[in-house]
Amino acid sequence: MSDTVAAKKVPEIGRLTLILGGICLICALLLGLVNLITAEPIKEAKLRKSQQAMEAVLPASSYDPVAYTGGDPLVAAVYLAGDQGYVVEVKPSGFGGELDLMVGIGNDGAVTGISVISHAETSGLGAKSKTDAAWGRQYAGKSGTDVLVTKDGGQINAITGATITSRAVSSGVTAALNAIRTLG
Repeated sequence: MSDTVAAKKVPEIGRLTLILGGICLICALLLGLVNLITAEPIKEAKLRKSQQAMEAVLPASSYDPVAYTGGDPLVAAVYLAGDQGYVVEVKPSGFGGELDLMVGIGNDGAVTGISVISHAETSGLGAKSKTDAAWGRQYAGKSGTDVLVTKDGGQINAITGATITSRAVSSGVTAALNAIRTLG
């Protein structure tokens, strides 16, 4: 290669680097703008989903946050549900990742209902934890080791083909029950 050809390639590489850098900068600015525009609506949508889940598991006039210091990493938040009991948000790990689950617990210490807020489970299998209301109703009235799946000695029939998801939901419900017991 001659010196003149090599000398021409250096400026060409510099020019291409500047063009690529400019494109990257424009893309980064556009992504930042989109994030700025959508951050608040996404936050509001998540809050609405949480409120709807609380209403579904234990209807009450208000949901007031309660300080939880029990140390269970599955427990994300605890709310006093008026004079009806508590609602606990738990985040157990399922087959596809973290599940966001709301658990209602009445004043008698029994589960009033569960609601899966979000998940990353397999469609048609673990996703049934959110879509199959009859499966979720199995937890109502449970308060102890009976929240385990039948394979583990409990009374919860696992979702066919999704035992890991079923166990994750059961561990979340167990964590919620234990959190309320620590509150007294």
